[in-house]
Amino acid sequence: MAKRALLSVSDKTGIVDFARELVSLGFELVSTGGTHKAIADAGIPVTGVSDITGFPECLDGRVKTLHPKIHAGILAMRSNPEHCRQIEELGVTPIDIVAINLYPFKQTIMKDGVELEEAIENIDIGGPTMIRAAAKNYQDVAVVVDPADYETVLHELKAGGEVSANTKFYLAYKVFEHTSSYDTLIADYLRKQIGDGAFPQTLSLTFEKALDMRYGENPHQQAVFYKEISKYDGSIPCAKQLHGKELSYNNINDANGAIELVKEFCEPAVVAAKHANPCGVGAGEDIYTAYMRAYEADSTSIFGGIVAANREVDAKAAEEMSKIFLEIIIAPSFSDEALAILTKKKNIRLLELKGISNKPDDKTTYDMKKVLGGLLVQQIDSQLYNQEDLKCVTDREPTAQEMKALQFAWKVVKHTKSNAIVIARENMTVGVGPGQTNRIVATNIAINYAGDRAVGAVMASDAYFPFPDCVEAAAKAGVKAIIHPGGSVNDQLSIDACNKHGIAMMLCGMRHFKH
Repeated sequence: MAKRALLSVSDKTGIVDFARELVSLGFELVSTGGTHKAIADAGIPVTGVSDITGFPECLDGRVKTLHPKIHAGILAMRSNPEHCRQIEELGVTPIDIVAINLYPFKQTIMKDGVELEEAIENIDIGGPTMIRAAAKNYQDVAVVVDPADYETVLHELKAGGEVSANTKFYLAYKVFEHTSSYDTLIADYLRKQIGDGAFPQTLSLTFEKALDMRYGENPHQQAVFYKEISKYDGSIPCAKQLHGKELSYNNINDANGAIELVKEFCEPAVVAAKHANPCGVGAGEDIYTAYMRAYEADSTSIFGGIVAANREVDAKAAEEMSKIFLEIIIAPSFSDEALAILTKKKNIRLLELKGISNKPDDKTTYDMKKVLGGLLVQQIDSQLYNQEDLKCVTDREPTAQEMKALQFAWKVVKHTKSNAIVIARENMTVGVGPGQTNRIVATNIAINYAGDRAVGAVMASDAYFPFPDCVEAAAKAGVKAIIHPGGSVNDQLSIDACNKHGIAMMLCGMRHFKH
């Protein structure tokens, strides 16, 4: 008796050739809808599902394969005599190969302007049921959800007359991986339609492999980069690499930090980052000016760093960037002249990220950190401060110029690892103290980087000052204005120290720890 294969695919890549080869190997083909038409139009004999079930497709195609003559043929265990007796009595022919891929739900929701009704119509019902059934009965049924596996199945059929047990098991595993991702994507889409920012009781996530990495944080660690399935175009997975060798684990992590910070600026801005911390940030009337300020902020640390720009990199900026070793430059675009200059350097990576200034939806986007045995999930930190909470608490108020510098410094300190101190002028950082176990050490690091440039500059702290020591150190360095959240029981001690030294202090009421 001829073996039977059921073919019903949304992605028709290679299906006609696969069908032709199966027929040549003695298989009877059963198919539905568009797949049936594609196979028949190619002159390959194929039977419609309705001819097998004796029941017409109905409800606009919603019901066609959900029938005992299909599912009994898939689920019958050939090694079970009772199963074999029953399907013979019922006139059910066993199905030996099931090749199905599901309605294009992901492609549908990624389209611009898609309506909920269209998305719902692209939720497959029969497909997941059949492939799960076939995977459950993998000892007897080879189930193919990936067109890339057609060749393997055909090779084994030609070599030994059947698909090997190991391959069937592997194909079954791929089914459950596929349906898990499919259902997770549906659940995630529906959750986002609710849009209330609530955290679900159970959280399932699905990501697609973007890159195999040479190694992870260190050479002895294996690593891979997975990308989120999303229409959002402002993150590192959406970048197009124009030049340079493949990205490393650390490159991606550090670049993400630079991209997050540069999104804070509307004016032309450049962020230079090292180990996911800003080492120099500059803003100006053009990218050249912004880059020069970022470079001059810390001309030592920027070496081997990552640069993110929120405007096109032109020839003038590229010429300066080419003078030192930079790991990566990320920008929405590069002029032809800039590319000609920068691509002369073999060790630089150029990434085009057109949506670099676009911010994610803070109600539906999670910030996640994996810990051993668990996952920390929070809303993204999308705010700087509430305007009504911003207040001056010292005798002296900041000047207009100092206020601009304070706002600049506050944007930077938000994206600097805690404990964090940033010293800045109106359009550039002059000292960054990141990731310390106490605030006075972070302050001293920032002051040390700033040197004489601290005189007349401003300072931002990502959290309150528990003691007045940071204010005293800032005053000694020549800092003229400070911004921090406030909230310490000792706030008044820091305020008194500011008043003693003629420093203006602003409290903004919003902490920005970053770990």
